[in-house]
Amino acid sequence: MNAIKISPHHPKISHSFIKIIVFSLFLFLFILKEAIAFPVGERHFVVTEVSAEKRNADHQDKLRITIWYPALNGSHEQSLDIGPVSDPRFKPGSAAPDAPFFDTQRRPVILLSHGFGGSARIMAWFGTALAREGYIVIAPDHPGNNSLDPMTLGGALLFWKRPEDLATALHAAETEPLIREHLDLSRVGVSGFSAGGFTSLSVAGARVDLSKLLAFCKAHPADGVCAPQKEFPISYETSASFFKKPEIISDVSLADGDMQIPEVKAAFVMAPALVQSFNQISLRQIKIPVTIIAGDSDITAPPSTNADIAASLISGSQIYHLPKVTHYDFLSECGPYAITHLDICHSLQNRRKTHQYTIDLALRFFHKALTVR
Repeated sequence: MNAIKISPHHPKISHSFIKIIVFSLFLFLFILKEAIAFPVGERHFVVTEVSAEKRNADHQDKLRITIWYPALNGSHEQSLDIGPVSDPRFKPGSAAPDAPFFDTQRRPVILLSHGFGGSARIMAWFGTALAREGYIVIAPDHPGNNSLDPMTLGGALLFWKRPEDLATALHAAETEPLIREHLDLSRVGVSGFSAGGFTSLSVAGARVDLSKLLAFCKAHPADGVCAPQKEFPISYETSASFFKKPEIISDVSLADGDMQIPEVKAAFVMAPALVQSFNQISLRQIKIPVTIIAGDSDITAPPSTNADIAASLISGSQIYHLPKVTHYDFLSECGPYAITHLDICHSLQNRRKTHQYTIDLALRFFHKALTVR
C-alpha cells in the first residue's frame, strides 16, 4: 500500500485531515474538562419532617438539609471550618455558598448520612469530594442527634427514623426549583458513616429487629455500640425504659418497617454501627451493590460485630479493612487544638490519606454502580 502524501493542494485529503484535527482537539478538550475537578457549591434548606417532632429538643417538625454540587467556574469557595476562626476544631474543606450550578446537565445523586452526634458539615470532606467529581450530594442533619442542636433521647434512640430523613431530603430536592432540574433520579446512591452506615443499609433494604439489639447489648454491655457514647452517654437501662414509654410505643411498633428508598441503586458504607439491630434475613435480601469500608482499630463500632457481619450476609458485597484506622478517622481532619485535646482526633494513621483512599474507593464504586456518563 502506497503512503498518501498530505498536501494543501489536495483538497479532499486536506479537508479530511482538518476534520481529524478538529475532532482530536474536541476530544482532548472534553477529556481535559472531565479531568479537572469542579468548584463546589453549597446550599441549605429547612423542610418539614413529621418524625422530627419526637427527636428535636424544641419538638419542631423541621429538618435541615445541606446540598453540595458542581458549581460554575470562578465560584468563590469559603472555608467550612468548624470552631473558632483562629483555631478551628475541624477542617472539612470548602464550598461556595449558593453558587450557580456548573451547567444544566442532570447528575447522579448521593444521599449522605452523618454519624451519631455528627453533622452534615463534619462529613463535608467526603461530600464535597464527590461534588468535585460531578455528583450532587444531599445531606441532612439528623434531628436530635447532631452537634448543632441539643441531643435528645429521641434523637439518639429512635435511630430507625434516620432513613426517613434521607427520604424527606431527597423529596425536598426533587421539588426545589433550583435543584430538581439538575438531579438524575435514575442514578441515586447512598453513603453514611457509623450510625449513618446503619442508615445507608436501612435505605438499601435492611430492616430493624429492636429486640435483637437489646438482647445483644444486654449480653455484651462493653461492646462499642452498646457502651455509653462519648457524644451523649445513655445506659442500657435508660434505653430499655425509654422504649416502654406510652408516647414512644407506637414508634417502637414501627421499628421493623420497610425503610428502603426505591431510587437508591448502590450503597457505600463507612464504619457502620448498629448492625446488630438488623434482621439477618433482610441483610441477605439486599439486592443493590454494597461496598463497606472499616478500620481494623475501630473500638467504637468494632468490625467484628458490625461491618464484618453485614459483609458476610449481603450477597456480592465487598469489604475493605484499613490497617491502624480508628472509628473517628472517618470524621473530618482536626485542627491543632483538637488534635491535642480531643480523643476523636487521635489517629494512628494519617487521616488525610485515609480520607483520600476512602474517596477514591467511593468514586470507583459509584462510577461503576451508577454508570456515570
